[in-house]
Amino acid sequence: MILAIFLGGLATTMMIGLPISFALLATSILMMLYMDLFDPQIIAEAMYNSADSYPLMAIPFFLLAGELMMAGGMSKRIVALIIALLGHIRGGLGYAAILAAVLMASLSGSAVADTAALGAILIPMMKKAGYDPNQSVGLVAAGGIIAPIIPPSIAFIIFGVVANVSIIDLFLAGITPGMMMGLWLVIAWTLLSRASTVDVQEWAGWPEAVKAFRMGFWALMMPVMVVGGLKAGIFTPTEASVIAVAYSLIVGGLVYRELTLSRIFHALRDAVVMSSAVMFLVAAAGVTGWLITVAQIPFVLIDLLEPLTDSPKLLMLVIVLLVLVIGMVMDFVPTVLILTPVLLPLVKVAGIDLVYFGVMFIMATAVGLLTPPVGVVLNVACGIGKLSIEQGARGVFPFIVAKITLLLLLVALPELVLIPFRWISGG
Repeated sequence: MILAIFLGGLATTMMIGLPISFALLATSILMMLYMDLFDPQIIAEAMYNSADSYPLMAIPFFLLAGELMMAGGMSKRIVALIIALLGHIRGGLGYAAILAAVLMASLSGSAVADTAALGAILIPMMKKAGYDPNQSVGLVAAGGIIAPIIPPSIAFIIFGVVANVSIIDLFLAGITPGMMMGLWLVIAWTLLSRASTVDVQEWAGWPEAVKAFRMGFWALMMPVMVVGGLKAGIFTPTEASVIAVAYSLIVGGLVYRELTLSRIFHALRDAVVMSSAVMFLVAAAGVTGWLITVAQIPFVLIDLLEPLTDSPKLLMLVIVLLVLVIGMVMDFVPTVLILTPVLLPLVKVAGIDLVYFGVMFIMATAVGLLTPPVGVVLNVACGIGKLSIEQGARGVFPFIVAKITLLLLLVALPELVLIPFRWISGG
């Protein structure tokens, strides 16, 4: 009964248009009333305890770093470098979009921010060059969802806190799958661009490429510094986020000289708004998570799916498919916050490596950012490209298929995630 109240209450409150944070709180109150546990003080304490986390402090700082990088000209210099290197080959702007997405993912950790930054630069360029508008928007959106997988990933920070899994391990484990996501997009784009009649750009020459590299060098050093420092144990993810902010201020303000007080203010404002929304959602989900544990909902789920616990790969396949379906109607962060405490006990019983599960879970959840009707990243890309969501969905469909194909491969061969992770981490 309690499971029906949880699912029914959440679905009903979301269908009537209640914001997900308040939907979680309303559902929590319904569950508390049913279990005769209602007490406003419990709600306040659970919300406070959920948000009172040192690792979660990395979220506002990484978001601020991403805003400062865009305002300070770091993002556009990375794009300019890649276009200088790849713009002259057939389908070159598409390949440039993919490589730029991989590099940008290692800077901000936010899919929406990366998509907005890349889309504003590349979508108009691709349209002007004659590329199919639907495919251009779809490619940029599909590239944007690499951000939650490659460190520094805000999604891994949230999952690590909720699941009590090492965030550094998640960061290091996400490097190879993130690169594979880029590679799968390259394969899909190569197949699509075979029939392209778009004229290629003229090769600007090595002097221009070298100049673009010099201009983008300091931006490229950001992921090297962050990932290298984490791998070497020099700083924690939270400390890395503060260092990223300081580095963005120095490079944007003193090296590129594009960061003005006005731009810094706007970056701070946007980061505060995004951070507040995420942290309030984390706090609200903390109440629900506590009640899920008290009501023993995970054990109900274990009883239902017990036959699958003897086959970890089959269970992982079911989880991935479940997350893909839920991702069509629920946004990214709520999916992570709601499903993690529900699925985690089941995963532990099946003996699935928690770092591997975290990577696969976040990858599957990220695909939901592309699927209508919610599809936040797809909506952002369509807004920039001035397309309807239906047009964007048609353009992104081949890339969604590519992402799902990769997910199925990693379900069948977990070693593709675990072996590189152990090699990188030295474990």
